[in-house]
Amino acid sequence: MSARTTASDADPALRPVTTDTVRELLSDRKIFPGLPDDLGEDAELVLDSLGLVWLLHVVEERYGLIVEPTDEDIAGLTSLRRLTRYLRTAQTNPPDRAEGAGPARQAGATGATGEGRPG
Repeated sequence: MSARTTASDADPALRPVTTDTVRELLSDRKIFPGLPDDLGEDAELVLDSLGLVWLLHVVEERYGLIVEPTDEDIAGLTSLRRLTRYLRTAQTNPPDRAEGAGPARQAGATGATGEGRPG
């Protein structure tokens, strides 16, 4: 690693989620066969449940971000721009709550009991 390499370069979990990265995540034709390569940011996007589960799994693997969208959140994920905004918000503003209490939580957060949290 060079002296100019930053932590965010070395650790994908520290890189911000961008429209281009979400577009790349959606490029797997086995999971998302109907999406065009040149999907516009505001083009209508409809993800089936399997596709959404797979996408969230890959987001967790690559970014260490566990996202648990509500039904209302899912209903709003209707474009590349909105999906990116949702993931970026979850990444930059993880709730400081117990697991399952919000739409997203960072990997490594304490469990539902809150044990291990500094007093």
